[in-house]
Amino acid sequence: MKPGRPLVIASRGSRLARLQAQLVRDALRRAVPELAAPERIVLRTMRTSGDRFLAQPLTELGGKGLFTKELDQAVASGEADFAVHSMKDVPVPLAAGLVIGAYLPRGPVEEVLVAPQATSLEALPPGSRLGTSSPRRKALVLARRPDLRVVPLRGNVETRLAKVQRGEVDATLLARAGLARLGLWPEWAAVLAPEVLLPAAGQGAIGVACRAEDAWALDILARIDHLSTRVGVEAERAFLARLEGSCRTPIAALCELDAEQVRFRGLLAAPDGSVVRLVERRGAAGEACELARDAAEAVLAALPDHARWTTQPPGRDA
Repeated sequence: MKPGRPLVIASRGSRLARLQAQLVRDALRRAVPELAAPERIVLRTMRTSGDRFLAQPLTELGGKGLFTKELDQAVASGEADFAVHSMKDVPVPLAAGLVIGAYLPRGPVEEVLVAPQATSLEALPPGSRLGTSSPRRKALVLARRPDLRVVPLRGNVETRLAKVQRGEVDATLLARAGLARLGLWPEWAAVLAPEVLLPAAGQGAIGVACRAEDAWALDILARIDHLSTRVGVEAERAFLARLEGSCRTPIAALCELDAEQVRFRGLLAAPDGSVVRLVERRGAAGEACELARDAAEAVLAALPDHARWTTQPPGRDA
């Protein structure tokens, strides 16, 4: 243990973020006897830029790094030892000087449709208002249902559920993992298989960032690192990195492990859903990142003009 002070874990302040930080704390207490006493680990909540500026779309504010920047800065400065992140919110590359020292076992990866009038995207009435601020969700929904009205919707899980209940939107999409961790299951929830809506890279995974030069932190985190989650998520992030993806780009990726084999699926879409390019690769788990990068090359070859989509979305205005 580092002498003189407790271990500090930085987290966003939402209920879901705090629950995820508690999962990390509890895993450390089980794995590291020196950390078992309650006073040995302190959770420090912070308000990120993404939490403060809820009125504007993330695409206008600078990207999903807005949910991680302040936490990562606290780690880099030594104010905190670790930062707990939902990996789907973590940009590539990571903040300079930081690494993901541990992944907890991955939660469910699927999307959940919450819609009082439907149990599937196909069953939504024509012209329904589906609320989301995710370019990926918007593009993949419009690819299946171009008649729907996709409208901006931000806020934490509870806020978005409340807006559906009040009728401000007719439907929304939420990550199944977040609902599971919160112990929430809306009355109108329907799980969408990845074949229907491929998830974001890293969806369902919790990562713990630390300083790359902090050997003590890396040793501690290695004791709770979940290898198969690391293999899958790092392959998905390799795909994202090769496509130079941001919060403005509709990109999805999922790497699933079965024994020593992986199945990788990745896609890139036009923001209006008019073009969707899906690529699949299978191979050995040890080659997961190479398979993902190969899939990304195939996407780039098929869609050489995709870069314009990040600033000039083609087609209809949703």
